[in-house]
Amino acid sequence: MKATPQRPLRADAERSVRLILEAAERVLEADPAAPMEKIAEAAGVARTTVHRRFANRQALVEALSGNAARHLDDVVTEGRPETAPPLVALHQITAGVLRVKLGWRFALGHAVTPGSEAERILAGVQDRCLALLTRTQQAGLIDAGADLLWVRRVYYALIGETLQDTGSANDPDALAARIMDTLFHGFGPR
Repeated sequence: MKATPQRPLRADAERSVRLILEAAERVLEADPAAPMEKIAEAAGVARTTVHRRFANRQALVEALSGNAARHLDDVVTEGRPETAPPLVALHQITAGVLRVKLGWRFALGHAVTPGSEAERILAGVQDRCLALLTRTQQAGLIDAGADLLWVRRVYYALIGETLQDTGSANDPDALAARIMDTLFHGFGPR
């Protein structure tokens, strides 16, 4: 059976979906068990509007994950990982990823549904990250013998730890610089 393509949403419907997703992120970050009614109230829309756009809570959570994944994909694209100098791209992407992850903690804080749009997008982001690390290695900035899958895991771990405790530094560019410094220089003497 052939799937029928979805019609694009009208501008007012797109605005409602955006408001619902932004409100859901805020509400669910504060209270993961919050009911849909509380999300509707925070979005300034009727409960029926939320249910019209999202059949159930799982559909809303999947939409949140997809939305956050698209934001991550956008910041990777804006960092020009294929064409910008590798360190410039890596810094810009890192700062952008931190901004997205700080703004969409709930949506990005749980496992994505297998086969979902979010899973597909995030797999593409991981592939592009590995390609950027390959360019970085080819430029001589990462040891030629380094296992890039391990480097990527360490890079992701640094981002994760940074998000756990941003301390007094909440500037994504300053946090990205700290991640880059740790990734490329570690803690050895300079």
